[in-house]
Amino acid sequence: MLNSYQYFNRDISWLSFNYRVLLEAEDDSLPVYERLNFISIYSSNLEEFYKIRVAEHKAVASGGFSDSMSKEDAHELIHTITKIVNSQMEDRIRIYDQKLIPALKDNNIIFYQSKSEVKPFHKEFIINYFREEIFPYLQPVPVSKDKVKTFLRDNRLYLSTRVINRETKEMEYFIIKLPYSKVPRFIELPKNNNYYYIMFMEDIIKANIGLMFPGYDVDCSYCCKISRDADIFVDDAKSTKVIVEQLKKKVRKRKIGAVSRFVYDRNMPKDFLEYLVQAYNINDDDLVPGDKHLNLDDLSHLPNPLKDKLSYNKPKNIMLSYLIDKNSMFRYIRKRDLLLHYPYHSFDHFIHFLYEAVHDQLTKEIMITQYRVAENSEVINTLIAAAQNGKNVTVFVELKARFDEENNLATAELMEKAGINIIYSIPGLKVHAKVALVLRYNNKKNRIKSYAYVSTGNFNEKTATIYSDSGLFTCNDSIVNDLHNLFRILKQDADNPIFKRLLVTRFNLMPELTKLIDHEIKEAKKGNEARIILKMNALQDPTMINELYRASSAGVKIDLIVRGICCLIPNQSYSKNIKITRIVDMFLEHARVWYFYNSGKEKIFLGSPDWMRRNLYRRIEVATPILDESLKSEMKDLLNIQLNDNRKACLVDENLENLFKRSDNGPIVRAQSDIYEYLREKAENYKKE
Repeated sequence: MLNSYQYFNRDISWLSFNYRVLLEAEDDSLPVYERLNFISIYSSNLEEFYKIRVAEHKAVASGGFSDSMSKEDAHELIHTITKIVNSQMEDRIRIYDQKLIPALKDNNIIFYQSKSEVKPFHKEFIINYFREEIFPYLQPVPVSKDKVKTFLRDNRLYLSTRVINRETKEMEYFIIKLPYSKVPRFIELPKNNNYYYIMFMEDIIKANIGLMFPGYDVDCSYCCKISRDADIFVDDAKSTKVIVEQLKKKVRKRKIGAVSRFVYDRNMPKDFLEYLVQAYNINDDDLVPGDKHLNLDDLSHLPNPLKDKLSYNKPKNIMLSYLIDKNSMFRYIRKRDLLLHYPYHSFDHFIHFLYEAVHDQLTKEIMITQYRVAENSEVINTLIAAAQNGKNVTVFVELKARFDEENNLATAELMEKAGINIIYSIPGLKVHAKVALVLRYNNKKNRIKSYAYVSTGNFNEKTATIYSDSGLFTCNDSIVNDLHNLFRILKQDADNPIFKRLLVTRFNLMPELTKLIDHEIKEAKKGNEARIILKMNALQDPTMINELYRASSAGVKIDLIVRGICCLIPNQSYSKNIKITRIVDMFLEHARVWYFYNSGKEKIFLGSPDWMRRNLYRRIEVATPILDESLKSEMKDLLNIQLNDNRKACLVDENLENLFKRSDNGPIVRAQSDIYEYLREKAENYKKE
């Protein structure tokens, strides 16, 4: 019998999340440069969305194969996406023009938005800057509907220009690539009367564009750009060598993929747009009207002459004094489990953990997974030092981490040259687990107390400062053995491993989660307390959503803290006991944490998987239980702080609206700030003990 459950479309749900990001730019309690940064994040997110998701739907709409969507459904979805994005763009323009530009001016920063705004005392500077710094790098290319067409590169800004030949009186069209590699996007102009001035490079070009076309009258000029399909399909059933070669070739071709959108200045005259559409064979479905200034993800690099005054003075990472002495990490973890929360705690503690493994004489093996590797990574440098110090180091490198393929390939080759054993992608699977294992042996070659680490985030020093993640260090023998079994799987050296503590996708994770949910259902039906809290980045898998619908119908109280995609629809008869909270703040919420009341014997897990189909069925993911009661209590406190947030948290309703949970009654709770204070106070109290 078919159920009557319904689900949000994942892409429409994602657009709701990205709109929530945009709403941060409207929050006038934030420093203006932080608000500009949220415009940047919103724009960057949307760019990737078109490169991957929309490009995939357009391929289906053009007759490509899909086992989940018909050609007609793809067309309809693209139409819906376009409608939503166009509506969001109206808000983006309003927030930028009516709130952020005036807010900059209130702080003595004039950000010129057009030639007409330029003050007389800057006109000579702009002419000279154009002639000396920009003009040498400009190369107008004729655009013709009938002749050989120029190629528009992915995500590059172009200035499309229409001119009138003074002799023939005919209109001609040119395309000019903006020279970002040679000239900054934002030009700082001379200060005047305590005011700072900034101008877009393209506006300086527009102000002087007549100098580029002698013998012509410039009619008009508008920015445009193309986003291209950036997904990479690799036949990973082949050998590792073949996969590596395929990736190297296909990454190079990413910039020439099929068009997924053509974004243009919405002020462009209709006949001008039609000319470009015909010249570049652009489909009507690819047209996305934008603002006068495109690629606003660049706003994250807008010069800030007043520095800290107009941006976050983010709290300093907490360094735990009892973990920074020689052998302190190993000594502490042997006594009790350790739970760290980044970026509140410093990621240097994890680096210190690796350094201790490098210099510990009893450490013989180090194993670790790498999904997204930081450039010039200290983690990688430490692993290389370990190999050079005689340790047997094994690193699993996921080559198919989207947009990180090249960096992961280069890093893997560097490590291999240093003597590290590299395991590459598993055919048909991605390895998304974030785990590390340090194995120690005595002189008789018997394994002694060893160390396991399971995290929700990558081993990446850069993202560890901006992503909110948690990681568990433990010497628990069962977890260490389970993790060793996992690495044996990655080495293809184990057939039917048994996991006693860890939950591993494709083995025991989904059956164990179902058991835990079933237990809550049974307790609810008896009239006993039944409670589930699930924190993750995305919830999309229908099987697990059905389990939550079933639990809600039985009376289980369920709180979801889901940052991004959430296909579960709240406020239905079968979801009346489910609330969805979304938090967007200074750090990207990235942790996956699951809480089950379990008849008072509470169970809490943390790990790498979201409840997406791809995570649960096509990836190797790992979650670990938190066994230490004091750490359980700590994690429960952090979840409750997030659920009580009344400043940066929204409830997501049945219409995918972001409803702020703001209240004038009671204390103000801003989860990320309060979590920092909670952890800082806990660290201070530990010093006093």
